[in-house]
Amino acid sequence: MTRLIPALALGALLPAAMAQGTFHGDVARTGVYATSGPVQLSGVKWAFDTGGPVFASPVVAGGVVYIASASGKLFALDRDTGRERWQFTSRMPIASTPAIDGDTLYFVSSAGSLVALALATGEPKWTFATEYERRFEAKGLHGYGPGGQTMPDAWDVYTSSPAVAYGKVYFGSGDGHVYAVDARSGVLLWKHAMRDVVHASPAIDNGTVYVGSWGGDFRALDAATGESKWVFQAGEDPALHNQVGFQSSAAVVDGIVYVGCRDAHVYALDAKTGRRKWDYPTSKSWVNGTPAVRDGLVYVGTSDTSRVMALDARSGRLRFNFDAQGFVFSSVALAGPLAYVGSHNGKLYALDAASGTLAWEFRTDGSKADPLHLLTAGGALDAEAFAPVFRDFQDMYIDLYRFRSIGAILSSPAVDAGVVYIGSLDGKLYALQ
Repeated sequence: MTRLIPALALGALLPAAMAQGTFHGDVARTGVYATSGPVQLSGVKWAFDTGGPVFASPVVAGGVVYIASASGKLFALDRDTGRERWQFTSRMPIASTPAIDGDTLYFVSSAGSLVALALATGEPKWTFATEYERRFEAKGLHGYGPGGQTMPDAWDVYTSSPAVAYGKVYFGSGDGHVYAVDARSGVLLWKHAMRDVVHASPAIDNGTVYVGSWGGDFRALDAATGESKWVFQAGEDPALHNQVGFQSSAAVVDGIVYVGCRDAHVYALDAKTGRRKWDYPTSKSWVNGTPAVRDGLVYVGTSDTSRVMALDARSGRLRFNFDAQGFVFSSVALAGPLAYVGSHNGKLYALDAASGTLAWEFRTDGSKADPLHLLTAGGALDAEAFAPVFRDFQDMYIDLYRFRSIGAILSSPAVDAGVVYIGSLDGKLYALQ
């Protein structure tokens, strides 16, 4: 990847309006979108093949959709037609959702760098290299033997998505640090050491950066200095075979931080003190997606129990529970009356945000084809088809290949001007209307 290239004089190539866009809707990661999506599904407006599985989420800004792919390419597509405007090619897969601020797009490379691109052309402006990049790894991971062998986690599928605020770009790294760099120059301003890999995306609110690591530590950092304000340590249970740590990013609303954890809990923490207000146990099921919060409800998905839940934001009590028929890593997007979320079975669900009732569903091309016959007639994951791997979770890499074959949705939806955009492991970005 190109290292350091001076900013180009773009002149008339710049968009007329300064664009803004980031993972999960805003830098507080609330998952709330300003415009409604399709209340009824009329069909696919367009689909674009990225050439590799899509783990990152789309971002829409200034009439353009930006999407990164494990093909190593990042694309700028016309929002209305899906036609390619430009592409940038990295030497590694890209699993970071871009952040857009003004005339610059930022993403975190799987090679271990923060990259700044000119928004109009995709030309590199600068890169900032971290110490290194790696996946979370542990011994006895998921109960897979031999117990003394350290192995990388195949389900550590995302890299951190940057947040831009206060003239700085904040992001996490596999080297175990949270970084803040100058948004214009890429010069390091501060870095903060965490307990382990940081692939969650920082949430920013009221001068504070909120982020957790795979070490189970969740921290509030001063956005200006990187100094720690407080630390919350999530639970650790050896019986869960290292099912610990924060893969989920946090959402910050009304002075409360909401975050999921692989220790099978959703936590609500006081934003000023880190004191736990409530936690909701999920029956030993990971919460990897970022909570979405609106109108007194917190929306989260679970892995093994395949649920999309709405919890009361004040008490943590369950308000509704929807069966997603497959693991849910995708984060809920809230737009108008509906909540949109993807599942490992290759379906995007549109739910009534108040009741959890299904409004409509969409199946990816991979899900409809189902070449390995992994789904039931109704589109749910078929436990017998996955056996014995499915029951004991003994080979995560084979499972990931299987989910790719059915176009699983680990990407999170983005909503703009009546259209919902979603990426899939079948390599396609879909625009649904």
